[in-house]
Amino acid sequence: MDMQAGRTVPDGGWGWVVVAAVAVINMTNQSILSVFGLLFESQLRMHEDTFTAALITNLNSLALNFSGLFIGPAIKSFKPRNVAATGCLLVSLGLTLCSFATQSWHFIVGYSLFVGFGLGLISPSTFMAINSYFSSKRGRAVGVSLAGAGVGQVFIPHMVRYFLDNYGFRGAVLAMAALSLTGLFGAMFLRPLNPPAKHNNRKHLKLTLDKEDKNQSCALQAIVVQPAQNNGTAKSTELPEDMSVCSRMGHRLAQAMDLELLKDAVFWSIIVGMALVYTATINFTMVFPNFLKHTAGFDSKVVATCMSVVAGADIVFRLLLPCITDRLRIPYRVVFLLGTAGLLIARLLLAETTSFPTIIAMSVQIGMTKSATVINNNLTISAYCRSEKLAGGLGLSMISKGIIVIIVGQLLGWVRDYSNSYVVCLYAQSVVLFLVVVVWTPEIYYRYRMQKRNLTKSMETTYMSPEQAEPLTLRS
Repeated sequence: MDMQAGRTVPDGGWGWVVVAAVAVINMTNQSILSVFGLLFESQLRMHEDTFTAALITNLNSLALNFSGLFIGPAIKSFKPRNVAATGCLLVSLGLTLCSFATQSWHFIVGYSLFVGFGLGLISPSTFMAINSYFSSKRGRAVGVSLAGAGVGQVFIPHMVRYFLDNYGFRGAVLAMAALSLTGLFGAMFLRPLNPPAKHNNRKHLKLTLDKEDKNQSCALQAIVVQPAQNNGTAKSTELPEDMSVCSRMGHRLAQAMDLELLKDAVFWSIIVGMALVYTATINFTMVFPNFLKHTAGFDSKVVATCMSVVAGADIVFRLLLPCITDRLRIPYRVVFLLGTAGLLIARLLLAETTSFPTIIAMSVQIGMTKSATVINNNLTISAYCRSEKLAGGLGLSMISKGIIVIIVGQLLGWVRDYSNSYVVCLYAQSVVLFLVVVVWTPEIYYRYRMQKRNLTKSMETTYMSPEQAEPLTLRS
């Protein structure tokens, strides 16, 4: 067992039941995103108008990521189990609304808002449930839980194709809505490790403000009583009394969201780079079925097979990759970078061929490298940020994804419509991935060299000669 924030972390036990429950939730809800193109292609006429489909998926990602603004208070007030269950209900409701949609704005309300917001509630609440049970085995636990989404991506395309062929669009979407409700069964097992005391946000905010005011009064009193020093000047870290209410609330909001992280250029590089990779992945998920159908000329059965190959490779490496990287002690961000480079190579090769064996091979590579980026997304943030800044870092990362996906994602959709070519769209995605590789590689190498140099200096200091160490001992 490990100690985490003053409590005992079992690093297993009931935590593995929580992991299995999260895998069920991901399998029946998170995997819905992977069949958007297959499920809504005919209704949205995606082959003729990619811009509208890109708008719907990008708004979905926007709602998903901007839910991070208030997910913290929701989890504190209602616990991860209830938040995850609410997310499953919203996903099912959104898909039910989409089954009766006849216009584009109907899909924006049902899929973009309800499904996006529901998935935004599911992702952080399930991650926090796992995080409370694991420490050293956290990477493996996250990989196993995310493998549930991969399992869904293997079987759900075939389910969608079956329902579309036999029951039409409405029957297929309603079937997916019913499937998402099975996530409620998994949410039942998200038992908190140490059940927290009942949390009242309104009372908590009042107590926080009263405490800050009390601390400010004590600090001002200390300044008045203390004799003047340093030419009669004294400084206080508390907020000035003449600061307006809006300024005080803005300052406290900045502290609550850990906005001081934005002063770090490396943190900017991390969240923007991961947001660009996330955007390229979302766009690829949308256009890949249409590329196979209209550019490669495959029928729906072969298209579903290729998507299942991607998902199968994704599942296998979500289970194997954490074990390999933990044993070799490869940093999470390096693994994420290697996955991005693999996605870049696969995109370029995929754009240059319509051969079935080559496409199957690239589908395997895409699944392998995609797992590296998915698993190490939150883990990269957790490795860089201190524990007290982790919640703010995750929230800022989600917000950056929401902003970039609506800008760059719409640009990629416009490129597809303007060029009328899925191959050009794949090249545009490759440019986005290449930009991340070019920026991250020298930075990671420079940081590696600096860490190695600092380690060498610390070892030289540790193994000093007795003649050098004796004065230090006497001085202390």
